[in-house]
Amino acid sequence: MIEPTLLVLAAGMGSRYGGLKQMDAMGPNGETVMDYAVFDAIRAGFGKVVFVIRRDFEEVFREQVGKRFSGRIAVDYAFQSIDGLPEGFVVPQGREKPWGTGHAILMASGVVNEPFAVINADDFYGRQSYEQMAEFLSGNRDTVKPSPFCMVGFALRNTLSEFGTVSRGVCEIGSDGMLQSVTELTRIEKVDCGARHVEPDGSEISLTGDEVVSMNMWGFTPDVFGYLDKFFQEFLEEEGSEMRSEFYIPFAVDDMIRQGKASVRVLQSAGSWFGVTYKEDRDHVVSAIAGLIENGQYPARLFK
Repeated sequence: MIEPTLLVLAAGMGSRYGGLKQMDAMGPNGETVMDYAVFDAIRAGFGKVVFVIRRDFEEVFREQVGKRFSGRIAVDYAFQSIDGLPEGFVVPQGREKPWGTGHAILMASGVVNEPFAVINADDFYGRQSYEQMAEFLSGNRDTVKPSPFCMVGFALRNTLSEFGTVSRGVCEIGSDGMLQSVTELTRIEKVDCGARHVEPDGSEISLTGDEVVSMNMWGFTPDVFGYLDKFFQEFLEEEGSEMRSEFYIPFAVDDMIRQGKASVRVLQSAGSWFGVTYKEDRDHVVSAIAGLIENGQYPARLFK
């Protein structure tokens, strides 16, 4: 059995939340959402965790986060920076925004050499999600083409915030359980009848809330790095001069599927998902974790 790696995307500064929300305590003994992620990954059979972070908070991150897992799981780091571009490309003058989740994953290409799961640092995916992911990734699929990837999907209505809009990858799934396409909608808001997405021109797309969405919990083999490098260069050629363009991983996955480069199995989790997009979401996350502890799903202190 292959021990997969957990790749945690933790380079973002949480502009809407205000501060390094990845280090904000959510559990009763100072545990962060990342602590629960690593705890779930360890008991699901992952062998290593790699954090994608920025160089400017490397020291404090290693001290406050990385040290917690010493002796429990192998820990490594990859670094995302705005100037981490392929040869021949430069950062447009005045751009400050990072290049997005696809770029963050690409930055780990020199560190990750085994099948791996990708998660956001500030999302709680639940134990079942990691178990499903580990089971899929631990199979030996090196000779299977197109590259066999997977994602964990959640019902849209269970991923919305009461306090503002969210970005979600809305999935179209075939009768065989395979992902057919994923569309990133960046301004979804909760309404009484479900949800709606507001387009840049002001038009609206009505959503029921039952749609399966990607919460950036993906399962890949190292093959993905070659695809991402190619798609990222195409993205830079087309949108690299825009100040706020982002290379979202759902965009790249959608391209891989359409070009026959990858197949993506959708693993639908019935477990809990919650996250902190806005500062006001924090109380809900703290309460939800307390409920899981009370139900015996997690110990009151994760790492003694």
